[in-house]
Amino acid sequence: MTGYGRVSHPFKDKTINVELRSLNSKYTDIRAKIPQNYREKEHELRKLISDRVHRGKIEVNIEVASDSGDEEYGLNEPLFRKYHRELSRLSSELNIPDGDMLQAILRLPSVVATAADSIDEEEWSAMKTALNDAIEKFTAFRTAEGNAMKEDLQLRVENISSLLQQLDPEEEERVTKLRQRMRQSLDEHLGKDKVDDSRFEQEILFYLEKIDITEEKVRLEQHCKYFIEELNKKQPLKGRKLSFISQEMGREINTMGAKAYSSSIQKLVVEMKDELEKVKEQVANTV
Repeated sequence: MTGYGRVSHPFKDKTINVELRSLNSKYTDIRAKIPQNYREKEHELRKLISDRVHRGKIEVNIEVASDSGDEEYGLNEPLFRKYHRELSRLSSELNIPDGDMLQAILRLPSVVATAADSIDEEEWSAMKTALNDAIEKFTAFRTAEGNAMKEDLQLRVENISSLLQQLDPEEEERVTKLRQRMRQSLDEHLGKDKVDDSRFEQEILFYLEKIDITEEKVRLEQHCKYFIEELNKKQPLKGRKLSFISQEMGREINTMGAKAYSSSIQKLVVEMKDELEKVKEQVANTV
């Protein structure tokens, strides 16, 4: 599931901006972009997020801006000189104009950094407050998306149940047509007088038993009920179970299609498959 949450939290003469966003993923994958002086707290920060945010490719971006605009910066002179030396050499060897090399070097990573090497506990506490507020907004975003997804999933499964109910009259008509077609074929090739009615009925029963879809219909109906029961449970991380149930639904629908021998039943089966594919797409994006 996607998610988004952003919070700006004032702290003394600074503003702490925290932004969380996520894309769907089978696992929890946290990618953090944080100020250099927050690196010592990165492990704790990741744990704070993973304890409350389940599954997804999660990007967290933390920025600390000075309200007064007079934040102290330090220049890494040895690194600056190294970049300048190497770039000047390449420029000379390749006969490339050096242009505004100064500005280019200053934009390179770690050349310019804030003077602060670490953060105190008071600032860390303020950052955690901002992070928790961002997670609250992130969770609310996911909840709203999840409710819309839940309504769509329930509608799709109910559509499958409705299509399943439409199979009964079609199945009765299929049996009648099969019996008539087989009888007509025998009469045409052997003649009515040479057909043993008792044996014919036995063969019909044997054949109809092989293509009977009663068990598949019963199991599919149970799977649909089970899916909706799990969907309505008040618990997180239900996506995998719903995925397993949808797979079982697919097996029953495919078996009914293989046994159909009826264009009208095949049409209903295709419509069921269409609804089930939409279910699978949605389930793949759930937590």
